[in-house]
Amino acid sequence: MKKDKPQKKKKGRSVQELLGIKTFTKYGLAAGKYELLFYLVSPTNISVLSHTNIEIKIRHLMMVLSAIPDIEITCTDSSECFDDNKSYLSDRLSEEQNPKVRKIIKKDIDFLDHIQMEMATARQFLFIARLKDRKEKQTFDAANRIEKTISEQGFEVQRMKKADIKRFLALYFEASMNGEQMPDIDGEQFYEVDDDEDAED
Repeated sequence: MKKDKPQKKKKGRSVQELLGIKTFTKYGLAAGKYELLFYLVSPTNISVLSHTNIEIKIRHLMMVLSAIPDIEITCTDSSECFDDNKSYLSDRLSEEQNPKVRKIIKKDIDFLDHIQMEMATARQFLFIARLKDRKEKQTFDAANRIEKTISEQGFEVQRMKKADIKRFLALYFEASMNGEQMPDIDGEQFYEVDDDEDAED
């Protein structure tokens, strides 16, 4: 009888691999075969605009989409959302019998309401461009051209730098509201190279 060959244990994929994110680049984020460029576009309060001005804004957005047909648009919270926390505390409050604990839970809910109002749960709009097989100079030219195209249509726009992208990703994946402070590589803040040891080698 032939012995069955031992099966190789499949290595688990990291979250980074599942998301397709490779690394930060000079102008954006490397994901899969693409380099993603992120642009933060300031929202317009259309509730104070006339019907005519709203139509103009829509026309300007259509011009952007015509000039850059492959651009993607995403809308996210501009700060951390506490809805899940508040929902959990509300459930705890309805189950809790101890009046002292109930008082503490109510204070926690009031605190979350307060900081959420301070942080103003406004939305932020991101325009994302995917570039493929571009050299650095080509990426630089494309990044500037895209920003200029959006700006020319009356939108207040700025290309996001690494710290801005990190903060967006942290908010999007509900990891932290201080994403710009997170290390590029998980755990790198705990790794210190001794210069003296390097000098001896």
